[in-house]
Amino acid sequence: MLDHAINFFASELNTYFQAKTGIIGEAVFPSVVVRDDGKFAIKDDTIGVTVINIEEESVFKDQVPEVKFRDGQNLKMEPKLRLNLCILFAANYKLYEQSLKHLSLILTYFQSNRTFTPSQFPALAPTVERLSVELQTLNYDQLNQIWSYIGGKHLPSIIYRVRAVAIQDNAITETQPPLTIINSQNRGV
Repeated sequence: MLDHAINFFASELNTYFQAKTGIIGEAVFPSVVVRDDGKFAIKDDTIGVTVINIEEESVFKDQVPEVKFRDGQNLKMEPKLRLNLCILFAANYKLYEQSLKHLSLILTYFQSNRTFTPSQFPALAPTVERLSVELQTLNYDQLNQIWSYIGGKHLPSIIYRVRAVAIQDNAITETQPPLTIINSQNRGV
């Protein structure tokens, strides 16, 4: 599911870039930022998108198991794990102005598209209920810590928080026969 969310955003942004600039081909790729040897892994003249942090969503956390009825049985599964992703868009262009232009396109795209559902965006997996994006504002210390953590020199970049990526294992934890008889007795007080 994590890979699907990142690939979805890369695909949507590539389509947007083509419509706005006429660029043929892909400009946004899922990629690590820095290779083991310390060099940038993002191809020249492209934007790399990478997950830099994964957090459990505590506000919308499901507490009870999910129960589904299938083939005459009640199937009990663990509740969905809802995650927030912090994703980094880093522009690796030879021309600094080109980096800024393409990052501006990302900003305008997410300004007009803050929420993503399968009904609005058919490329989004039907198992995804809803994704919402929020621009993250970092101070200089936080930005320095992120680039130190990544292990590279600073590139022009933007960080977004993607809320409510849901993951669920389809493993059934319990199977119960359906409820077929309801006994009710009226007891006087």
